[in-house]
Amino acid sequence: MPKKPEEILKDLQAGKFSPFYFLMGEEAFYIDKISDYIEENALEKSERSFNQIVLYGKDIQMKDIISQAKQFPVMAMRQVVIVKEAQEISDFGKEEAKTQLQSYAQKAVPTTVLVFLYKHKKLALNTKLAKAIDKHAILVESKPLYENQVPAWIGNYLQQKKYRITPDATAWLIENVGIELSRLANEIDKLLLNFGKAEAGSQPSQITTELVKKYIGTTKEYNVFDLQRAIAQRNSLKAHKIINMFAANPKDNPIIPIVSSLFGYFCKLILIHKNQGKSNNELASILKVSPFFVKDYAAAARNYTIHKILFVLHALRIADAQSKGINSSAKDGEILRELAVRILG
Repeated sequence: MPKKPEEILKDLQAGKFSPFYFLMGEEAFYIDKISDYIEENALEKSERSFNQIVLYGKDIQMKDIISQAKQFPVMAMRQVVIVKEAQEISDFGKEEAKTQLQSYAQKAVPTTVLVFLYKHKKLALNTKLAKAIDKHAILVESKPLYENQVPAWIGNYLQQKKYRITPDATAWLIENVGIELSRLANEIDKLLLNFGKAEAGSQPSQITTELVKKYIGTTKEYNVFDLQRAIAQRNSLKAHKIINMFAANPKDNPIIPIVSSLFGYFCKLILIHKNQGKSNNELASILKVSPFFVKDYAAAARNYTIHKILFVLHALRIADAQSKGINSSAKDGEILRELAVRILG
């Protein structure tokens, strides 16, 4: 079974580096965190010029990656080879490339630390490749948190930086930034930079709603949760505005997680319909969200009947297939625009 990111980070911090890491999953935060730690700590600064290689999936084929991984380090204990955007390796879907990687996993070069960053996707665990990596190397799956797990994550993240945050500030942060950990961490770090400029004695130990609004509210970009809210409110103008922003920056707004998030959201609306009469706390438990957000889901459910929700889920399945090139050559922006018309029409 894939290992948890926290376990791997603990091993790395103890100085335990393995020859091969395959980092996969929908949540990019831990994938980047593990990769960054390896990049910054596996080699001394003086060793990196000749022994640290960063490759990009869209520019390379599997045989070239394996060839580089089999090189020996130059005047160092190890070399580090990091493959970013591994999900875009041109021949990854071909049997020959999978066999090459499988063979390497079974006999990885001990003086190389090979790291694959396979974001927003994951290997099917029942395949020969996944089984080989899991058995002989380090296979990590970074899963997105449920909404009700995010407040604790925010609290722990700030606690590590010697800060606390009020419940209201946490709720506001989730509502306006979303639950994607990379984006949350980035916004929190930017927030704390403002305090770093103050005198040491005046640095606040507690983050309040006022501080979060002051330093984050004016710099927020649209994300999938903004799209979710616009669709929930049947605000067609805002939904299309957000989609146009996504279409202009497809690399920063990949379509597969967007469709997945919307699918999960509408599944929650079905649960609202099926559990009418339950209390807010009961609904929060069923939906796996904070009670703070139940009223928003209830309001959205009033805008979408069960029949309409089933239609939307079907439209989302079509969009998911199109995004993977099944019976479609449309660009991501076109797929999202068509999806919005189907949902809001």
